[in-house]
Amino acid sequence: MASQLVTEVGDATFQKEVLQADKPVLVDFWATWCGPCKALSPVVEQLAQTYAGKLKVVKFNIENDTATPQKYGITAIPTLLIFRNGAVDKVVVGNSKAKLEEAVKQAIA
Repeated sequence: MASQLVTEVGDATFQKEVLQADKPVLVDFWATWCGPCKALSPVVEQLAQTYAGKLKVVKFNIENDTATPQKYGITAIPTLLIFRNGAVDKVVVGNSKAKLEEAVKQAIA
């Protein structure tokens, strides 16, 4: 489902792919049954293309693994977290492209 620019992650790969990343990481917490998540997916893909090299983009399917979403208090989806230096820098809930892009711009500034 993810493109070459968007990596699928889970509990097992979250530490390496997100917390140890050398650039800001946008994590899209989603599920296959979530309509708003599906609507947001093209926006996430577009951000991955627009900010390639400056921002890493990953998708986390909450149906497959639950430990990481619980750790970060994910109670509604879509929720997107931007991590910098292994910590949560920004939280974006919902599917506003403008709000999400503004958060990304701040994170990579």
